[in-house]
Amino acid sequence: MSSLIAGTRFSVLDRSRTREGHPPAEALRDTVRLAGALEELGYHRFWVSEHHGVPGVAGSAPTVLAAAVAAATDRIRVGTGGVMLPNHQPLVVAEQFGVLESLFPGRIDMGLGRSVGFTDGVRKALGRDKDVADDFAAQLDELLGWFRGTSPTRVHARPAEGLSVPPFVLAMGEGAAVAARAGLPMVIGDLRDRERMRRGIDRYRTHFRPSPWAREPYVVVSGTVAVAATPEEARRLLIPEAWSMAYSRTHGTFPPLPPAGQVEARVMTAKERGFYESGLTGQIAGTEEQVAHELETVLKETGAQEVLVTTSTYDREALLDSYRRLASITSG
Repeated sequence: MSSLIAGTRFSVLDRSRTREGHPPAEALRDTVRLAGALEELGYHRFWVSEHHGVPGVAGSAPTVLAAAVAAATDRIRVGTGGVMLPNHQPLVVAEQFGVLESLFPGRIDMGLGRSVGFTDGVRKALGRDKDVADDFAAQLDELLGWFRGTSPTRVHARPAEGLSVPPFVLAMGEGAAVAARAGLPMVIGDLRDRERMRRGIDRYRTHFRPSPWAREPYVVVSGTVAVAATPEEARRLLIPEAWSMAYSRTHGTFPPLPPAGQVEARVMTAKERGFYESGLTGQIAGTEEQVAHELETVLKETGAQEVLVTTSTYDREALLDSYRRLASITSG
C-alpha cells in the first residue's frame, strides 16, 4: 500500500437504494446493517442522504436515519451527505443536529447541500422552488449562527447552541465558492470528471478563508469505487446503478436497482444504451491492484484528505465484499 493511500481517510455514503422486488423498509435496514459492518472494517465516516419522492431511494429523512445508524454503531462517525438546506429552516436543522450530537457526542457530522427537489411536484410539496438554492450561503450562515449563539433574535437553538458539530459543504456548482468563503470542509464529486473536479478544488483552496470550523482547506472527493476478484466482476457491480441512471435520463424517474443479469438481457434503445454505457465509463473499478493504482492517481491529482465512496448495486453481498477489498487496500 502506498503511503499516500495510507495517509488518507476513507468513508462511505449510502443512499439507501431500493432494489426490485424488495420494500423500501429493507433498504433502510440494509443501510443500518452496512454501517455496522463498515465500522468493523475501519472506515472513518458513514453518511446517509436526502431524496424526496424518488422510487429508487428510501432515504428521505437523513437525520432520522443517522440517529438509527449512530444507535447501532459505537465508533464510526455518522452524518449526512447531505441535508439539503434549501428544503428546511436553518433553526430546525440546527435543533436536529443538536439532538444528534447530544445523544452521540463527538461522532456526528453535518453534511449540507444546496439542491432542491428533483421534480416540480416535489418542489411544490416541499414549498420550495429552484431559486431557493440561491439563498444557500445566507441559510448556511444562519445555521452556523444557531450553534455559535449569534442569532440576532432572542431565540436560542436548544440543544444546539454551544455544541460543535463539524459542517461540510457538498460542492455542487457554486458550493465550492460558498465552502471557501465560509471556511468549511468541502465534499466534491464525481471521480469521472477529474478535470472539473480539479478546477473546483483549486478555486476552493485559492479562496479559502480560515474559520473556527476549519483553519485550513479540507477536501473530500466522492464517487463510485468497486473492487472485486476480476475486472469483469467489478464492472458488473456498476451495471444496476448505470441502468437506473440511464432510465432516469430517458423516462424522468429514478427506479429501484435491478439485478445485473436483467439489465444485460435488456433490449435498449439507442438513447438508453448511450446513457448506460456512459454510466459505466470512467468509474474506479477493478481488482485490488487496479483500484489502488487509480486511487493513488486521484489523490496525487487532487491532494484530497479523504475519499467518500458512494457505490450502489443490487447484490448486497457483492457490495460488502467490495468494501472489504477496499478496506484491505486502504488499511494495508
